[in-house]
Amino acid sequence: MNFGQVLTAMVTPFDQNGTIDFDATRTLVNYLIANGSDGLVIAGTTGESPTLTDNEKLDLFRFVANVVSGRVPVIAGTGSNNTLGSIELTKQAEQTGVDAIMLTTPYYNKPSQEGLYQHYKAIAGATSLPVMLYNIPGRSAVGIAPETIIRLAEVDNIVSVKEASGSLDAMTSIISRTPDDFTLYSGDDDLTLPVLSIGGNGIISVSAHILGNDIQEMVQSFQNGDVKRAAAIHQQILPVMKAMFAQPSPAPVKGALNMTGVYVGDVRLPMIPLSGEEKQQLRQMLPPSKVTEAG
Repeated sequence: MNFGQVLTAMVTPFDQNGTIDFDATRTLVNYLIANGSDGLVIAGTTGESPTLTDNEKLDLFRFVANVVSGRVPVIAGTGSNNTLGSIELTKQAEQTGVDAIMLTTPYYNKPSQEGLYQHYKAIAGATSLPVMLYNIPGRSAVGIAPETIIRLAEVDNIVSVKEASGSLDAMTSIISRTPDDFTLYSGDDDLTLPVLSIGGNGIISVSAHILGNDIQEMVQSFQNGDVKRAAAIHQQILPVMKAMFAQPSPAPVKGALNMTGVYVGDVRLPMIPLSGEEKQQLRQMLPPSKVTEAG
């Protein structure tokens, strides 16, 4: 399955009572599709998945799939550190109309590489949907070794990996030793261009909420052979990318969206909103054309 090149790891909008704001979600989905997103990842880290109940996730998957209505792929985050729980959620997600699932590395348990292999294989075997692995050792305490990802790529419906290890060496090994139709996406915004240069397929991005068209132009410039233009865009947008992670994510990107008039509310505990000073610092980093007077 072709997921596209610029996918957005979508935030989950909340209302003033801290519940999912589905009207704001509809607005956000349409905004992202109109502004550079080839696909949407729902209920991932940026979507505050650890604070969502399974029922909330399923309602969100169903709603987003309905709003998208086939315009772009919708990838549902159904992974956890509980294999049986992930299998059950994945089976239920398959009935919501999403196009694929993403499975994060089990966290806290610290499984072995064989344990990781068996975990992913078991979940993939329980669904007919395409599966994207999500390697993020900075959050999960353990990482999926390249050899394990390469082995998992032999499973028919494990078709992709979101790589947030930060290791270009590891990513190069994965790209060179997996089938041509197995895709690799950067999980780090600032590595988008370097990952493309080693044969990666694109980015699953947080900053695409704000910079979607810019990132899309950078990717297209690189793909069209205009490396100089791609590098210039990278240099221009890198400070904004960094600003999206100046405080624990997704507080900065939610703050930035609110400032640009795409209202998504605040974060849920244990995450906290930006302070007044942090908001001011973020506002100074955003392109003036994007900041609304109300924001």
